[in-house]
This record gives sequence, C-alpha cells and structure tokens, in this order.
Amino acid sequence: MTQPLYTLDAVLEATGGRAEGIKTDAIRSISIDSREIGPDALFVAIKGDRFDGHDFVDTALANGAAAALVSRGEGAGRITVPDALGGLVDLARAARARSRALIVGVTGSVGKTTTKEALRIIFEAAGETHASIKSFNNHWGVPLMLARMPETAQFGVFEMGMNAPDEIRPLSQLVRPHIAVITTVAAAHLEKLGSLEAIARAKAEIFDGLEAGGTAVINADHPQIGLLLEAAQAAGVGRVVTFGFARGTDWQIVDAETAGDRSFATVLNGDDRYALTIGVAGRHMLSNATAALAVANIAGIAPEIALRALAGFGPQPGRGQRIYLGSKEKPLLLIDESYNANTASMTAALDVFGSVSAPNGRKVVVLGDMLELGEAGPALHAGLADTVRASGADKVYLVGPNMARLAEALPAALFSRHFTTIEQGLPELIAALAYGDAVMVKGSNGVGLSRLVAGIKDKFEQR
Repeated sequence: MTQPLYTLDAVLEATGGRAEGIKTDAIRSISIDSREIGPDALFVAIKGDRFDGHDFVDTALANGAAAALVSRGEGAGRITVPDALGGLVDLARAARARSRALIVGVTGSVGKTTTKEALRIIFEAAGETHASIKSFNNHWGVPLMLARMPETAQFGVFEMGMNAPDEIRPLSQLVRPHIAVITTVAAAHLEKLGSLEAIARAKAEIFDGLEAGGTAVINADHPQIGLLLEAAQAAGVGRVVTFGFARGTDWQIVDAETAGDRSFATVLNGDDRYALTIGVAGRHMLSNATAALAVANIAGIAPEIALRALAGFGPQPGRGQRIYLGSKEKPLLLIDESYNANTASMTAALDVFGSVSAPNGRKVVVLGDMLELGEAGPALHAGLADTVRASGADKVYLVGPNMARLAEALPAALFSRHFTTIEQGLPELIAALAYGDAVMVKGSNGVGLSRLVAGIKDKFEQR
C-alpha cells in the first residue's frame, strides 16, 4: 500500500489537536465535503458562507472518514482544535515544510486556471506532480490543496485568487513558491479594488511569499508591467522573467495564428526559437502556454518535453471547451465559456468566436454579466458592443442587469433578447437553438450560465 498522506501523530503534531476515539493511524486523503470521502480520509469541518462543516461530521464519519477535524462537538472520531480552518492551514504549513518539491504559484486577472493546468501537464511529463484542482484558489482552497500534497511530490502548482487587497499575500506566504507567475492584469474585481493599479498591486502580493532566490514570471502585455517590475524589485525578488507579445520580453510570442481549435506560434528566448502548438484557440491561450514554457525552462525541464506536453493541451471545462452535439453531419457546436468573465476574457473569447464558422446554421452568443466591476460595470458592458459586432454573431442574447447597457449599445438587428436572470431566459434560449448552429456561452460564474450549458447538452445530446 502507498505511503499515507499523514500519520495520526503527524496530524496531531501539526495542529495541536486532541484526538478522541481514532481507530486508524493512517490518513490517506483530506476532504471538506462529506459526500466525497475516500478510505482513511480526514474530514475538515470548515465553516463556509452557506454551510458549516460541523453539521456534516456524523455523515462524514458514517461515509467512512477515519477522523474529523473539528472546533466543536464531542464523540469518537474527532480531532478537536480551536478553529477547523486554522487546523487545515496548520496541516498545509506542515506539508510545505516537509516537501522537497519545486513549488509554483500562479495568480492573475485572467488565465490562472489555464496556466496552472498547462504547468500540470508539463510537470507530469517530468515527475510526480501535485496541482490545485478546479479553481480552489481562495482562503480555504489553497490550504486544502497544499495540505493534500504528498511528501513524495517533485512538483507542486498552486493557483491563488483574490477579490480584495491583502488576500494573496497570506496565501503566497503559506505556499512559499520558488516561482511566482502573474498571468496578466485586467479589469476584474474593480468593485473592491477601484483601479487597475490597485489590482496590479494586489497581484504583486504573490512576491511577498516567494522563496529567497526565487523567480517572478510576469506577463508584459499590459500597462501595469512597470508597477509589477517595481513591486518585484521592492520585494527583493532574485530574478524576473517576462513573457508575452511585447517586443523585448524574455519569452516573446511571434507569428501567432489560430486554425480551427488549435493555435500556433513561434516563441523567442534569446537565440532559441521554439515552435509552440496547443489544442485550444486564441492568442490569450498562447500567452498562458508561453508562461508555462518559461516556467518549465526555469525548472530545468527540457524544451522538447514541455512542447510535446503543450501540444496535447486542450481547453478546460467552462473555459473555451468546444463540444459537438448531435449528428456528425449537422451538429450543434457549443463553446462553453461559462465559468468566468471580465473585460479581458470577454474580448478574447469574442475574438476567438470571430474565427469560428457555424457547422450549418447561425452564430449565436449568449453573454452574461461580468461581476464585481463596481461603478465602472455599466460602461464596461456597453463598451463590448464593437467586439460583439466584430465576432460575426447573427444573434445576441444577454443575461444580467449590467448587460442591459450592452443591449442599448447594439444594433437592433443584432440584439435578440435581454433577460435579467438565467432562470428567466433558460427555456427561450434553449428553444432558440438548432442543429447546425454555433453558440458561445460566456459570463461570470455567479450568473449561472453553466445551467444553460447543461440544458443545451441535455437537449442536443453530446456525441
């Protein structure tokens, strides 16, 4: 049997917890979801915005958890600590302290998950790799992902997100990356941050946890690059590497093109030239892949290994995934961009959609609100009009209060309907589609467009 993630003694030492009636000495996994309990799992009863894990402790134990990390309640199978989330952070800190892995931290306004996944597939080609799942990148997601890292891992990749200042700093200080990546700075979370400069400063907090002698890998294709370079210097970053389409970057992307659902470019690094191919469309995706290529180089991974891994890299669910539904002769093409949206990712997705042809019908876009933009939200939504027109869409459906401003800015012949909520528009949106159409669904996760994606799949049958 494989080495356990922790022994019981190690858990107690890390957390200072008090054990009651624990029957096993081996902890093989950690979960915060009582429905997803593996053999010899430790269930951590954290309190979230909607649920308190303490209400599910008995269920977790009944489902096979070896123990539950709790801050209240009594009974067999419990490890009691002052705060369950604090105990999880203690475990994460212990996992990092014992690890000999090369650790990479990734943040940015757009492209965090895609870059993290690109790094994951490269590192997996080189050795045992542990990476964040989904978008577990907040105050509980990062500790959970770090606490799950096996002692034997050779590479670790962790995504870090934020929607306010002083959120990335403690995450980076917990992860202590050897390499810190900033994918880009764009208009996201303006509601709490107020300006692009403030967003850049918040992203730069990742440098505060960088290990001594570590490397910052920074996208140069935005006006805040100077601010980030200054922040890296102020934080004492040992080495800074830039990437992007801008001239003079350390890893410069040239001759970029997209054909179907693949993208191609040449990447220049000093006297070296690399032919980069990825299985997903878009200049922004080439940027994410180039960041991963640069990190692989810093990590000492041979370019041919990294390039071969990236050639097999495809879009992630909710982030540009292309799904053909129905018959091969006349399918409906669904482009699922339902997970997230801000001005940068919305523009990038619409640009890609401009290169897409409908299989045998119309081009349809369904756009949902870009959330957390504050007072600038209405104007930023209206400002998408030219990009929507350039996408070649035949029909445009809009969802959310702020999208009403875009509805006003679009030509009457192009704009179809506006719905305040996805629930209001779901039946009509699904009924409006037909085999042969190409439909792109794009919006912030909180708008709930994933329900539309599921409904389209159910009606048109995935093949």
